[in-house]
Amino acid sequence: MAGSATEEKTFRRFLELFLREMRPPLQENDPVPMRPLSDLTSEDEVEGECLDMCLQHLCKYNCPFSLAAALARATADSVLQSDLSIYHIQKTVEDGVDPFPQIESVAFARLIFNKLCETCCLWLKDFPYRRRPQPYYETSIHAIKNMRRKMEDKHIVIPDFNTLFNIQDQEEQAFFAVFDGHGGVDAAIYAANHLHVNMVQQECFSQDPGEALCRAFRVTDERFIRKAKMENLRCGTTGVVTFLRGRTLYVAWLGDSQVMLVKKGQAVELMKPHKPDREDEKQRIEALGGCVIWFGTWRVNGSLSVSRAIGDNEHKPYISGVADQHIVPLDGTEDYLILACDGFYDTVSPDEAVRVVSDHLTENSGDSTMVAHKLVASARDAGSSDNISVIVVFLRDLRAPPPGEEDEEGEEGKDEEVAEVEEEGQGEMGCQDGGTTDVGGKGHCFLQQCSAPADLGYEDRTDSLTDRTSLGLLGPMLGEDGRIRLPPACSHPTPSLALNQNLMPAEGHGAAWLPCLEEELQGSRHKPQPKPCVPACQEPSSDGQWPLAAALFGHAGRRTRRMECVSPRWGWVSRRWGRAPRELPGLLHSTRSVPYPQRCPERRPGVALPHLPHGSRI
Repeated sequence: MAGSATEEKTFRRFLELFLREMRPPLQENDPVPMRPLSDLTSEDEVEGECLDMCLQHLCKYNCPFSLAAALARATADSVLQSDLSIYHIQKTVEDGVDPFPQIESVAFARLIFNKLCETCCLWLKDFPYRRRPQPYYETSIHAIKNMRRKMEDKHIVIPDFNTLFNIQDQEEQAFFAVFDGHGGVDAAIYAANHLHVNMVQQECFSQDPGEALCRAFRVTDERFIRKAKMENLRCGTTGVVTFLRGRTLYVAWLGDSQVMLVKKGQAVELMKPHKPDREDEKQRIEALGGCVIWFGTWRVNGSLSVSRAIGDNEHKPYISGVADQHIVPLDGTEDYLILACDGFYDTVSPDEAVRVVSDHLTENSGDSTMVAHKLVASARDAGSSDNISVIVVFLRDLRAPPPGEEDEEGEEGKDEEVAEVEEEGQGEMGCQDGGTTDVGGKGHCFLQQCSAPADLGYEDRTDSLTDRTSLGLLGPMLGEDGRIRLPPACSHPTPSLALNQNLMPAEGHGAAWLPCLEEELQGSRHKPQPKPCVPACQEPSSDGQWPLAAALFGHAGRRTRRMECVSPRWGWVSRRWGRAPRELPGLLHSTRSVPYPQRCPERRPGVALPHLPHGSRI
């Protein structure tokens, strides 16, 4: 089913605003918007790195995930069809042929971002994408560094798995994973970027996703070990993955990161963590010539407290890379999943976790936005000093009773009223699919409601898809006139946003988004412009959609303020190259001269703006 006309208009508006903020084609010496993790990239890492960079960059602008997934897929396909041999690092080998050619990562990143811009320009002219109706599982995510020096956890949420991999002949699928690194974050980032790609590449993926997951763990382990030997990395990561296909749940794991299922309010054990004190793991290690020693806790050869992990080359084969799996058919009575690292499960029992979630939902009238925050806080208060990452995936609407518990004879009239209320609620939430989708026994189009993460400042790494969790489903809302809606209290009129013809594709590589800067600069150097008007936001707005518009390109305003300076010639605020500060159409205007309490009398929660390190460029 094709998306609605309003949804397509929203996507087109995002593409135009996104292209206005993007720079012209990156040249050889231009810095990239996002620095790659390592200096070299192998050919089997191309697809994963391309998808990750595209999703990270688009989600910084609060791009709707369905659109971001489609753009990332189209960009990755375009990159894979390109000749990558020109980016290979020339090395001398004995046999004359390098079995594992390496690609220079920064040059490869420039190619990715240029291809992304080309794709956006083509789609702005002829929009080919139509989002299919699908269940977006309601999700709450939170992660903190806690008392550790570095954040070594990574998590990834892919609610629209079919769009990201252009899968047409399968039921709706979703992917959730938590990776707990040790000795560094490199292994966790590598697994988060490539494990789902390796799973799709397995031949048995369409028939047996569980076996494909286990094979993906082994392939990811082997490839990271090869990378670790080349780059002298000594780190590893545990991991737990849940993959939902229709009404079947597939779980695979390595190490002590865990997932638990809650069904009818009761915790259901899905797995046993791989720890050295397990009798079968101890026998396996000793049979290979290793030992399990007590040193504060049971450790393999007196070192690691887990018996299976990705990486840890110096501890192979005692630290195994073979994952276990578990398959659970869903009948609609399942409530939710809790994926977390050992920093959570070492201090919070399954029954205590269920109680925390139940109490939070009761206190907040069923609002699950901050559930993960409460779980993380409970682990920290219980004495956890490790990194803590928690993902809560709701499999059904907990405000409605599970299927089969209602008295159909006496509750028929009540059921009709509930159905009418649900339909009205879906219209208010912006579900534009024209119907409902049966998820977990209840017809409901789940929106992805995620909370903002904290303390996720990796060194030399900006926020990524696996860190950023405030992803909207449909992005900013549009009014009847096609403009982004602002709070009603803002009296300043929203400037119209006409289609910029300079953004339309033209002949030649990179000609699609060459801006006409010369004429604009010449006209603005000798022509002072008035100061921007300040919107009168004295009253809190009742419009629930304004945070999406405010979050969209929110950091662009910060960049504008950073680049402003006072011109001694004209005496008004100007940019370094002589232009007045340009305001993005449809966004809040500059309020530099108004104190913060006066222009924002009440703080509006719910918007997580991406954080960019000082000196980074978009």
